[in-house]
Amino acid sequence: MTSQTLTFKRTTLALLVGSCALLLPACGDKKSTPPSAAEAVAADPMEVVIKPDMAAQFKVSKLTVQDITPWLEISGRIEANDRLVTRIGAAVTGRVTEVLAEVGDRVQLGQSLARVASSELTTAQMGYLKAHSAASQAERAVERARQLILADVIGSAEMQRRESELTIARAEFRAAGDQLRLMGLPNFAIERLKDQGTLHPVTSVSATLAGVVIERNISQGQVAQPGDPLFTVADLGNVWVVGALPEQVARSVQVGQTVNIDVPALGNRSLSGKIVFVGDTVSPETRSVTIRTQVDNVQRDLKPQMLATMRVRSATQQTLALPAQAVVRENDRDHVFIKNANLRFKLTPVELGPAQDDLRPVLKGLSEGTEVVTQGAFHMNNERKRAELE
Repeated sequence: MTSQTLTFKRTTLALLVGSCALLLPACGDKKSTPPSAAEAVAADPMEVVIKPDMAAQFKVSKLTVQDITPWLEISGRIEANDRLVTRIGAAVTGRVTEVLAEVGDRVQLGQSLARVASSELTTAQMGYLKAHSAASQAERAVERARQLILADVIGSAEMQRRESELTIARAEFRAAGDQLRLMGLPNFAIERLKDQGTLHPVTSVSATLAGVVIERNISQGQVAQPGDPLFTVADLGNVWVVGALPEQVARSVQVGQTVNIDVPALGNRSLSGKIVFVGDTVSPETRSVTIRTQVDNVQRDLKPQMLATMRVRSATQQTLALPAQAVVRENDRDHVFIKNANLRFKLTPVELGPAQDDLRPVLKGLSEGTEVVTQGAFHMNNERKRAELE
């Protein structure tokens, strides 16, 4: 090997060593560079860092104890107003000859619902004719007595006796007519009986209230007794909404409170009324107290036995709460963004109560004074998902 060849090899080796010496520090610097903040957050998918120019889009507030008046939801039903319900029966014992009304029919005051043939009615009509005859005779006797007293044939005592008999006869005649009316005989039939002596063969079971027939307990051919409820008629222009209030919260509801009512059968149409009754006793079967409100039903679309939901305010209480718009639903759970550092937030699961006037009571997961995103939480969650995808 010549001296020139040896010198060339040494020079080449020196250049390679120098190059490696220059590259090694660069490689060492690259490995020792600390990770950026974004790279550190990316390790936790529940955290997000907001850019400074986006900070104005979000509002952060400290959790505080607030006054909440919760709504109580009570299952209820529509019922006829008992004060506008009448139960109608026959005034005499007799056999039903005709039924003129069915359940659901609208009837007017005095309308005939059924007809009943009765021997009692015949006896009462005969009594009416006798009373009419007696009153007529008494009137004629008084008229003759007036003529005789003018002729000085009888004394004043006889005149007074006959006038007294006339007064009694007229009273008996009026009483006989009133009895026929109570038995359901119409006025035209009574007038015909008086003028022509024609007996009316049947009596009517008449409506004593204008409304809707909601119950019928009568069939043609059956024997009706006085006091038997043959028909039930209700005026449905005003109805009750009745609910069962749990005994634990019954003390917080008072007569006169406003109650909101939802009726599913009417497309959850909302109604409003006042509580008119709160029961004084507890049902042993359901451990509940009956409450009742009444609402107008001008359109007659509220039907008895329809289901309803009653919402009434309970007693005011102090509890930790946050705005409903601060809540983010993620994986079927409620979450909120908690501030960890400047522009740095973490999505945290919490347990919350039902919304009460745009506030959600905090049950578990947060404490008083915690800084929470109360405005823009939905947008912040989108930023978190976008960063997670990147």
